[in-house]
Amino acid sequence: MLKSEEIKKIEDFVAIKPRSVQDIAELLEVSWRTADRYVDQIKTDFGTVDTAVFREGTRGALKIVYLAGVEKVSHSIFQEELEKEILRARRKEDFSAFDIFQHIPDKNKKARIKKSTESDPVDISELAEQMLQAKKQVLLFSGNLSFINLKDKKHDMLKVIEELVRRGITIKVLCRVDIAGRDNIEKALSLNFKHGQEQIEIRHREHPIRAAIIDSKFFRIKEIKEPTGKQKELDKKLFIFYTVRDKEWTEWLSRVFWKMFSQSIDANKRLEELNKLK
Repeated sequence: MLKSEEIKKIEDFVAIKPRSVQDIAELLEVSWRTADRYVDQIKTDFGTVDTAVFREGTRGALKIVYLAGVEKVSHSIFQEELEKEILRARRKEDFSAFDIFQHIPDKNKKARIKKSTESDPVDISELAEQMLQAKKQVLLFSGNLSFINLKDKKHDMLKVIEELVRRGITIKVLCRVDIAGRDNIEKALSLNFKHGQEQIEIRHREHPIRAAIIDSKFFRIKEIKEPTGKQKELDKKLFIFYTVRDKEWTEWLSRVFWKMFSQSIDANKRLEELNKLK
């Protein structure tokens, strides 16, 4: 069975530059066949690596493994425009999740709206239960991971994350790693040390998406509307939660994630520099 340490070794190895399957076999001290099986499993289950075969069909065929996310992400004009918007934007106010939702067939989506105030926090049950459905991987687009501090009568989001780590679920996170959110980042990463396995990987990136992708099968994306303007069009903060179970669009959002992830800075490096600030 492919272990999380081996997955990370392969990902880190090919992130530096493309490698042959034989290079990976030598790194892990396994046979070429075993290394090839590992690569195919990571490619299928996690989408973090991809492959290309040169001189295919000849005795000198060479299979190269490289970090995914640098290839073409979008396959339609709508996806291309949304991809550009997401990569260009930095704040959640700069992008509307509804712009994705509107393109999904009705049978593959649902939405829920919740009004909330500071004294009436938004319900986290749906998010917790969806994340706990994960069998292999959770990809998280977050602001500064502040959601891990949320609790209600049934759920504690930090404990939900810890349960996923305990079960060996890989968690990849894109969020801001700065002074304001440093405690959240350190709290999440401490679960790796607590359970003796590197299941959580966090990278620094400012972006407008707030979403969780579960096993590349479905995703939940959040949009927040604030009371603004003199006329106070909204009397309370409005939370809109979209759940999408559409293969094409889930794969697209996953590719957007990996493209951003492959170009982002490791949280541990950011934390080292932040800790130098007095």
